[in-house]
Amino acid sequence: MATSTVPAGELSRLPEWIRVRPPRGALYPEVRGLLEELGLGTVCRAARCPNLSECWSEGSATLMLLGTECTRRCGFCAVPTHWPRGRVDATEPARVAEAVRRWGLQYVVLTQVCRDDLPDGGARHLAETVGRIRAESPGTHVELLIGDLGGSSGALEPLWSHPPDVLAHNLETTRELSGKVRDPRAGYDRSLAVLASARRQGPEDLVTKSSIMLGLGETDTGLRAAFGDLRQAGVDLLTLGQYLRPGAEHVPVARYVPPEEFAGWKAQAIGLGFAGVEAGPLVRSSYHAKELYRRAYAARGG
Repeated sequence: MATSTVPAGELSRLPEWIRVRPPRGALYPEVRGLLEELGLGTVCRAARCPNLSECWSEGSATLMLLGTECTRRCGFCAVPTHWPRGRVDATEPARVAEAVRRWGLQYVVLTQVCRDDLPDGGARHLAETVGRIRAESPGTHVELLIGDLGGSSGALEPLWSHPPDVLAHNLETTRELSGKVRDPRAGYDRSLAVLASARRQGPEDLVTKSSIMLGLGETDTGLRAAFGDLRQAGVDLLTLGQYLRPGAEHVPVARYVPPEEFAGWKAQAIGLGFAGVEAGPLVRSSYHAKELYRRAYAARGG
């Protein structure tokens, strides 16, 4: 998942269209307080999302499961790397379900850190969390943003015991850049296989989704090819956002893509048949997630 801030020395070079708003809105302290009370992690904080203040002020947050430290080290990501040796907090699904219930959410996005120390990559834990939400908040739609779960052909199977409404997995970048910016255990073709497997194995009404970062040095040809590969894998929804360097040790920003270019790429993606596309400098994979889901649902005649 794309990250959001750049080292302080680069701040003056940010273009005018990349400006993060300060926290405001009545629900911001309520969301922050509940997260702290229940001891829940969010990708909003861990990945330093630029939309944190907007989303929290509207009463929503993307909850991060299986801890707040990842077993992988991608060159673009701010989430800390750690090997937990198989430790899993068994109370987390119940705490997440309680937060969703107390927020009264109609739509919730759950994501995970990669857990290569677990035989199933954490799939059963994810399914249990979705099941708990279904039990306590049956009217809530659930979007689950997963890693590749180790990439095995049966990796997704545990998820279908309590399937989400949206199954998301991020391609992150184009084929030519994947090996340069992602952890060696990840891969362009592996990610496409995860998405294709979700479409093939999941329930008929499952919506699939992916995300690509721009500004890493991708070519137009490579980006168009990625769009086509995602459509061939049956992906319904796509988000496109600007990569922002989280620290000096991370991959540098190659360029800042202006809003009009994002608009052009959005039009091209829509033309290829994606049911919904969000594109813009500050767009992230869970940005306006509920609205994108509605577009996919409507496109299917729902």
